[in-house]
Amino acid sequence: MDGNKIDGKKVTAEMLVEKGYRKYSGEEIDIYYNKDICAHIGNCVRGNGAVFEVGRRPWIIADNSTVADDIQVINTCPSGALKYIRKDEQ
Repeated sequence: MDGNKIDGKKVTAEMLVEKGYRKYSGEEIDIYYNKDICAHIGNCVRGNGAVFEVGRRPWIIADNSTVADDIQVINTCPSGALKYIRKDEQ
C-alpha cells in the first residue's frame, strides 16, 4: 500500500480529514489514521510499537522513530487506514 496516495493521487491534509482520517502530528511527518477502514491486522503495532501502541493515548506518536521507519510501517497497512504527509514535501 502506498501510504501517501489514495487512488494513485498524492494525499493532502484536506483530503484526508474529509475522508475521516485523524491527524497525529510529528516534527517531520504527520501520520493520519482512519478507524472506520482499519482492518485491525496489526502490522503497525508489530512493525513499531514505539510509534503505534493501542493502549496509549495518543496511540500514535510519530516522533518515536525515524521518518523512514514510520513510512515503512505505514506502507505495510493493507487497508489504507494509515497515511502520511512528510512536512518537507508540503
